[in-house]
Amino acid sequence: MYKNGLTYFSSSFLVLIAHAAMLLNVFVNGNYDSTNDVFILAGAVLGLDLIYFIAMLFFKQMSYTIDFLLIFILNMSLIFQSCFGGVQLSFKHLLTCIAALVACRLGHLLCRNHRWIQQQKKYIYIAIGILILCILLFTGSRGIWIDIGSFSIQPSEFLKPLLVLACGTSVMEQQRKHKILCFNVVYENLILFGIIAVICVLQWWCRDLGSLPTFVAIYVCGLFFRLCYPKAKLSKKTIIAGVAALLVVAALAIKFAPSYVQARLFVDIWNDKSGDGWQQCQGLIAIAEGGWFGKGPGQGFMCDVFAHESDMVFASICEEWGMLYALMMIFAILLMLAIPLINPPRSYFHATVAAGICAAFTVQMALNIFGSCNLIPFTGVTIPFISQGGSSMATSGFMIGMLSAAQSPVFKRSKKQNNKKAPARAWKKEARI
Repeated sequence: MYKNGLTYFSSSFLVLIAHAAMLLNVFVNGNYDSTNDVFILAGAVLGLDLIYFIAMLFFKQMSYTIDFLLIFILNMSLIFQSCFGGVQLSFKHLLTCIAALVACRLGHLLCRNHRWIQQQKKYIYIAIGILILCILLFTGSRGIWIDIGSFSIQPSEFLKPLLVLACGTSVMEQQRKHKILCFNVVYENLILFGIIAVICVLQWWCRDLGSLPTFVAIYVCGLFFRLCYPKAKLSKKTIIAGVAALLVVAALAIKFAPSYVQARLFVDIWNDKSGDGWQQCQGLIAIAEGGWFGKGPGQGFMCDVFAHESDMVFASICEEWGMLYALMMIFAILLMLAIPLINPPRSYFHATVAAGICAAFTVQMALNIFGSCNLIPFTGVTIPFISQGGSSMATSGFMIGMLSAAQSPVFKRSKKQNNKKAPARAWKKEARI
């Protein structure tokens, strides 16, 4: 990994030891009918670890830190999801973990060369348009899911990495300003503003306002990096006017929000235990009963609460595994997101992408955790890699691949540059002879 850091073998060994310790806890304190259930779970977790460690040897990178943290978090979540209500391997979650790992490799390979991805900008915009049309045409009565047989897809999840890429590929355009009336504007900024406006309207139409802060966080991070790009300065008056307009829009959104959103904003959960506050009441009770070390894997009652494995997963983990494990899970995810701060990205494109991904994951985690603890209104979003969900897992894996690409980028000279330098190299060779 690094010259002064852990070796590849040492890092693999530490991840295996961590998962083995969790599996030992399941064996000692878990609620299971047969020891075979524990052995099957252990075989799936440790087997996936070993296969991934071997597969990663075929990919040459500057750093593997993010990849080790990813497999650590994914198999941690597989153990969590396989213990809710009783120990039994969650085969569905295992498949989604594998999908996340494959998507991570795909995201890494596609985003390593910032010059190549810059050339694909028009296809990114086309993909965004296609997804928006799919949501409008195929999700049904103002829903967020597309049902294909026994499978369900949430197309809005795939908008997140595309929005990040759209923000990253628009940075270089900030030096190309065009005069419209009395204003110097960048066409890319207008396009991105239109995209985020359409997404906001679309989320309202789909009754999925809980995911809206994630999209706004990506857009704001992209906007910040565009403003900080050389020769892309805006006047203080423009920035102040933009912030004021944003605050006005937020106030109007809260005032004229749909009735179900208003109910969540102002509900007193303890006076409405059987209504809108039921899930949060159960979650708080579960967190309190779990304490620091939990009741034991499979020993909790949160398995009877709706969305215990997705929207309420933080409370479920606290109940069975304790606050200590839950905090370790949060720390591992935040550490994975902080890697670009420790090892700065090698290009402005990769820096913009990394910031957008970190903002999206941090906001999404905060919404889930604080909502479960009744610190903010319950939004019903997932924790990346921990909550159950195929679309969310695949998208999160792809975005972590993009984050990994920022640490191991590829820079290739154009053919023209190589041809120009070829005669000089030949001249030097003749001189040495």
